[in-house]
Amino acid sequence: MDYRRCAFRTGTIAFLVIGLWIGIPFPSAKESSGGIAPEKVADYIHAVLEADRSIYTTQIVNRMQEKGIVTAAEHWEQDNALPLPAQFLQHSGRLVAESGRGIRYRLIGLSPMYQRNAPATEFERKALTELQRQPDRPVTGIVSSGKKQYFQAIYSDRAVSAACITCHNNHPLSPKQDFKLNDVMGGIAITIPLE
Repeated sequence: MDYRRCAFRTGTIAFLVIGLWIGIPFPSAKESSGGIAPEKVADYIHAVLEADRSIYTTQIVNRMQEKGIVTAAEHWEQDNALPLPAQFLQHSGRLVAESGRGIRYRLIGLSPMYQRNAPATEFERKALTELQRQPDRPVTGIVSSGKKQYFQAIYSDRAVSAACITCHNNHPLSPKQDFKLNDVMGGIAITIPLE
């Protein structure tokens, strides 16, 4: 069996599940009836993302590396390897954004290795600071881009495996190199258009 194909099939399942919610009309945060509240939709999407990332990390990346079949590497395309779990989430987020439905999700952090993963707004920066103090609840709010309004939920992203810690602590571009297991490394920002 081609395990890289299996990894990408896992991602495809995530896209299909998220796709069920993409077509749902979302009420504004002030509305109390007639649709699913954006907070609930963000929680659903986050649950799917966490489950898929967990399965990918433990059942694909960790297993394949332990068996010596294939490794995960930052430059996975050139190295004929698997994407790192963070890259898996980032790439799937790009595909969802390209769907044109307005929904987005991405990893962000206060000490990112790459500037593209830094907070894009003051809301995101404040949310990441708040998640350092209270990581168990997402920080939510309404944000604007042009004339459109979006609901944004930022969930803590913790160091859940040794691979997360090793990558960040040993990467030459990492501004923070003392992460420990279960530390909040940043956040998963989920952005949903409001109609």
